[in-house]
Amino acid sequence: MQLTKSFSIAAVTAATAVLQMAAGVNEASFASFEYNGHDDAYAVALPDEHHYFNPVLPGWYSDPAVCTNGKGDYFLATSTFSFFPGVPIFHSRDLMNWEQIGYALSRESQLLNMPGQHVSGGIFAPGISYNPANETYYMITTNVGAGNFLVKTTDPWGEWSDPIMLPEVAGIDPSIFFDTDGKAYIINNDDAPDYKPEYDGHRTVRIVEYDTATDKCVGERKILVNKGVHPEDKPIWCEGPHMYKINGEYYLMTAEGGTGDWHSEVIYRGKSPWGPFVPWDKNPMLTQRTLDKNRPDPVTCAGHADIIEGPNGEWWGVFLACRPNAKGFENLGRETFMLPVRWTSDGWPYMNIGDERVPMTVRKHDAVRGENVTFGNFSQALDMNAGKLPIDWLTLRTSCTDLYSFTQNPGKLTLVCAPTTTKEKQSPAFVCRRIQHKQFNASASIDFKPKSHKERAGLLVFKDETHQYLLAKHRTGKGTFVSLIKVGAAGEEHIGSVAVPAKAKSVDLKVEGDDDTFAFYCSLDGGNSWTPVAEGVDAAYTSTREAGGFTGTMVGLYASGREF
Repeated sequence: MQLTKSFSIAAVTAATAVLQMAAGVNEASFASFEYNGHDDAYAVALPDEHHYFNPVLPGWYSDPAVCTNGKGDYFLATSTFSFFPGVPIFHSRDLMNWEQIGYALSRESQLLNMPGQHVSGGIFAPGISYNPANETYYMITTNVGAGNFLVKTTDPWGEWSDPIMLPEVAGIDPSIFFDTDGKAYIINNDDAPDYKPEYDGHRTVRIVEYDTATDKCVGERKILVNKGVHPEDKPIWCEGPHMYKINGEYYLMTAEGGTGDWHSEVIYRGKSPWGPFVPWDKNPMLTQRTLDKNRPDPVTCAGHADIIEGPNGEWWGVFLACRPNAKGFENLGRETFMLPVRWTSDGWPYMNIGDERVPMTVRKHDAVRGENVTFGNFSQALDMNAGKLPIDWLTLRTSCTDLYSFTQNPGKLTLVCAPTTTKEKQSPAFVCRRIQHKQFNASASIDFKPKSHKERAGLLVFKDETHQYLLAKHRTGKGTFVSLIKVGAAGEEHIGSVAVPAKAKSVDLKVEGDDDTFAFYCSLDGGNSWTPVAEGVDAAYTSTREAGGFTGTMVGLYASGREF
């Protein structure tokens, strides 16, 4: 797959760049960036054009939610936490071929209080719904630093509204359900009854009516689920709820067990949106938690799902899951998978039960796989003449449009050596994309003359504020070097270095990932030969197992006027 579409995040203006230069701020220019994914898993050809690979959205596209307008269009949204823009929106006509069309949160005015939040703070799990009564799409979510809110639009390819805050809705993970009688409801995860939990992870699912005319909640909130399916077992984190009306009955679906290895999805049924809801006696309807931990090619953490009726009346479910390697970690984060939904004879939906494994290849008989699918091996070269970042590229917390430019040095992406680093909960000069393959490489050509020992610029592998690897050009009292810098809570550690001759104007940098290790290289002859800076570097350091958090690992371009 070759990703070519771009998202119109404005670059730094030439006037701003001139002011920065006048102020004596140094800068680094990148003539190229290329990402290549080459996983062994994709080396095997799919059986036919009706098959797809799981995950359908590889890399950390977590907490998926899906909706349809009933006219053949399907839309999918995922979490973005403290990255900008927020909440990518994907479109499909067949649920197999997905294309990102934009973001629900594309303006800084929609992302309140993002500076100061941890990478895994910010925007939590979104819900996306379509209201046929007013032909409007709604995206509702949690901003950890501001509360629950929604945005809406009549054109999901265009801009979404400014945030409509929901102060009455405490907790996280809201979704909106539009009933056939025109009424709307917000369902979400909240604290225990009377906000007095009996144990850690004791949560509830609550409902409140929502008036679409005034964009306000109506009446009291009611608890639908307390603890979970089996309260006597003290279940944890009943969250990510979605409600559906199917054949005259109401279904309530929630995640349960936390977002780790014990993750699952459970289903309830009732006669009214207000309940009471009775759980399926064979729950969970989706999980991988009871499978042999030593199985080959495991899929773990399956849960946080949403289901949708497809074009031909068959039902499908999207959910998050992880793909750890043989050593039990991954850098890809929680990815979006998709499976068909089956139904029992007495009307209960499920995606897998018992020892059924989440398959890596799935057949969808009513869809034909296109050329530009979101899964499989692919390459992406950053178009330096496009004047904007590709649609899947991100910055931290804000747009950072004062820190990068495609116009300052035409044909190059220029980053300012900002006084901020990626260790801080602010907005550094860092533009990045997800790592989406276990086997990958990313390379860049940099033109940078550090003016002091504090300045550095290069290729950054980033998990969070205290788990990073920077392959940087910098200087010391002994000359100019390309060094691999391991960034941690205590500061920085130089793992390896290669001297750069004074006459070398540009240097090429490269990182290779091979499932459980990274290797870092530099080239002084335009990429014809590569010199190791550090090989066999521990990739677990930037994994969720080591670092925690909800995102996966990013790779991108970085510059700073400060040490870590």
